[in-house]
Amino acid sequence: MSFPSDLEIARAATLAPLHDIAAKMGIGPHLLEQHGDDLAKIKLEAIEELSDRPKAKYVVVTAITPTPLGEGKTTTTVGLGQAMQHIGKNAVISLRQPSMGPTFGIKGGAAGGGYSQVIPMELLNLHLTGDFHAVTAAHNLLSAMVDNHLHQGNELGLDLHNITWRRVLDVNDRSQRHVITGLGGPSHGVPREAGFDITPASEIMALLCLATDYNDLLTRINRIVLGKDQTGKEVTVGDLQFGDAIAVLLKDAIHPNLVQTCEGTPALIHGGPFANIAHGCNSLIATQLGLRLSEYAVTEAGFGSDLGAEKFYDIKCRIGGLKPSVSVLMCSLQALKLHGGATESTMKEANARALEAGMLNLERHLANLHGFGVSVVVAIN
Repeated sequence: MSFPSDLEIARAATLAPLHDIAAKMGIGPHLLEQHGDDLAKIKLEAIEELSDRPKAKYVVVTAITPTPLGEGKTTTTVGLGQAMQHIGKNAVISLRQPSMGPTFGIKGGAAGGGYSQVIPMELLNLHLTGDFHAVTAAHNLLSAMVDNHLHQGNELGLDLHNITWRRVLDVNDRSQRHVITGLGGPSHGVPREAGFDITPASEIMALLCLATDYNDLLTRINRIVLGKDQTGKEVTVGDLQFGDAIAVLLKDAIHPNLVQTCEGTPALIHGGPFANIAHGCNSLIATQLGLRLSEYAVTEAGFGSDLGAEKFYDIKCRIGGLKPSVSVLMCSLQALKLHGGATESTMKEANARALEAGMLNLERHLANLHGFGVSVVVAIN
C-alpha cells in the first residue's frame, strides 16, 4: 500500500474551528483578527493581557550539519507539539513562515511532513497573511528613498561605492542578483551598481523577528546602516529621517499568525529570516506569546546547531531573556551515512562503516549544544 503524499494528508485533515483553537489557549475573540475561516492574526494586546500566566517549558529543535536529504527539524517540531497532546499536555509550536524561494525551488515547502504538518499547507507555503510581501515593500521603499536622496542632490554625501542597502524579492532569480539602476538619463536617477537579495535575507525581516513591540521595531529600523558617506562615516535610516514610513508598512505584519497542525495543535507562524545570513528563528513576539499560552512551547532553529542554534542562543535568547529547558538534536541515518563518506545514490543500502564515521558529526554538534548548559535529547528521524 502506497503512503499518501503530504498534500493528500494535509487536504484530508479535519480543521478544528480556529476560535476553538484560540479558546483552548485562553485567547478570546477580541484578540483575533480573522483572515478567512482557517487563519487569524493575534493582536499584540494579547502579550500584556496574558503576562501574569506562568511560562511554559521552552523546547528548541535543531540538527546536525544539514544535507540535501533534510533532517526533519520542522516535522519533528510539529510532531512534538502533537505528541504532547497525546500525553495530556498543552503545547504550542512556533515556526517561521516558509519563503517562496525555496518553496518553488529545490527544497520545497516548510509545513512539516507526513502526519506532522501545519495546515492549511497551501496558505502556509504561499502568501499566508502577506507578511513577507509587507517586508518586501518596506525594504524596497527604503531602497527607493536612498536612490531618491541621491537624485535630489545627496545632502548626506553618500558614497555611491559604499551603499550597502540592496533590494529584495521573495523568489529565486539569479539574473537580478547584480544589476545597475538609474539608467535612462537624469530623470531616471543616478546610475549605480545594486542588486536583489531574497526577502528572508532582508535586515528588516531580521528586525521584525527581534522586535518586542512596534516602538522597538521603529527604533531598530532607525539604526539600520545604509552605507557610508565620503568621509567613511556610517549613514543610517535615522539620518534619512524615513523610519516612520518604513515601520508603518509593517503595522500588520508585526502581529503573529495563528493556524493549526493536522491534529489541532496551535501553531504560531511568524517571520522567516534565513539562518545563514540572520538568526534563523521565528519572531520573539510569537515566542513570548507561546510561552504564556501553553505548558510546552516548541520551536526550531534553522540549519545545523553550529549555525542556527548558536544564533538562537546568542542572539534571540539573549535579547529575549529566554532560557530553553532542552535542545532536541535531529539526525537521520541517511545524513549520518552521508557525513561518513557515503553518496546520495547509495543511501538506501546498509553501510555500517559510513554510519559509524558519520557519528563524529553528531558528537560534535552534541558538544556544541552542551556548551550552552542545556540538556540535549538526540532524536533519530
